[in-house]
Amino acid sequence: MDAIRIPSASTNNFKSQSGPNSPARLCARPMASAVPTEQIDGSGARNHRLTGDSFIRLHLRKLSAYQPILPFEVLSTRLGRKPEDIIKLDANENPYGPPPEVAEALRALKFPYVYPDPESRRLRAALAVDSGLESEYILAGCGADELIDLIMRSVLDPGDKIVDCPPTFTMYEFDAAVNGVLVIKVPRLSNFTLDVPRIVEVIEQERPKCIFLTSPNNPDGSIINDEDLLKILNQPILVVLDEAYIEFSGMTSRMDWVKNHENLIVLRTFSKRAGLAGLRVGYGAFPLSIIEYLWRAKQPYNVSVAAEVSACAALQNPGYLESVKNSLVQERERLYNLLKEVPYLKPYQSYSNFILCEVKSGKDPKKLKEDLAQMGVMIRHYNKKELRGYVRISVGKPEHTDTLMKCLELL
Repeated sequence: MDAIRIPSASTNNFKSQSGPNSPARLCARPMASAVPTEQIDGSGARNHRLTGDSFIRLHLRKLSAYQPILPFEVLSTRLGRKPEDIIKLDANENPYGPPPEVAEALRALKFPYVYPDPESRRLRAALAVDSGLESEYILAGCGADELIDLIMRSVLDPGDKIVDCPPTFTMYEFDAAVNGVLVIKVPRLSNFTLDVPRIVEVIEQERPKCIFLTSPNNPDGSIINDEDLLKILNQPILVVLDEAYIEFSGMTSRMDWVKNHENLIVLRTFSKRAGLAGLRVGYGAFPLSIIEYLWRAKQPYNVSVAAEVSACAALQNPGYLESVKNSLVQERERLYNLLKEVPYLKPYQSYSNFILCEVKSGKDPKKLKEDLAQMGVMIRHYNKKELRGYVRISVGKPEHTDTLMKCLELL
């Protein structure tokens, strides 16, 4: 699905080709035909050859696949290294893993052959204790990614518009394309903060139905302050606030805001905080007037037995979760200070478990990533034009930082 790019009202590093006063235009691209192929045989008779792709929805034929991070097994084969010899700083995973109670709970799992609770009652009750928000406001999902798609399917009709503020988490644009939704892009300013006046202007002009915001933002780690969030919440638009990395920010979650704002949804995850990325457990806080319909639309058994048991076990050890968070925040500050000493990198201050770096001095960011990979260190490189000169480095353990810095010195 095509995107509408709205240039920033302020001068920034992410300028579009049109001027700042140019109106947004929808760009129509030719789609492949759904008509079966017609052939003429040697006798002149016309034969219709049915092809499988003729059944696929038209807009999905032009959809580019999401580019995920490669798993350990694939990396191991490609690099010729054992998985334990690879330092994975490319996907913002928690290198400490989950609390020991998770493995114990999985070993004690008694009924894996029985379908899971479709309402994830035990998990939602534990989340209510953890967050202080009543369980009736909480919905669990197979990762926050599933909830993003569920929100779009429940709220947006094909042809509706959403606002996206790149550079940011690319799943919003991807899921919009899957659901036939138009994306209005309001680029971030040069310091990666939101261009709030332009967002308000776009909402007035384009009447989008939904805006997706991330705080801390992926990939730069910036946060949204209360004043800016309230300005957007005062607009006639549904605000989806993704707090996947909130634990590392030092800020309090806005989950309880959904009680006072009918147009706010807050998403959270166990992937970063609890080291459960591989088990896919996410959750969200929703106004009661919205969550009622998401219960109707969601898949009935979307959170597996193993995922729910693991998430509940992780919440039983808040001391471990707090200790791991503190370790990662401490290492983030150390990594940031070390990266500042690298002459060809400009790191940005982050409130998350990763650091975005501009690659300078004529160095090629893609080659930098590839050279580090050959040394067994994985970092994230971007092909998107907003981030073409940048790399993102996840925060690991101190020994991971030490190895990374030695490799950077060799380059």
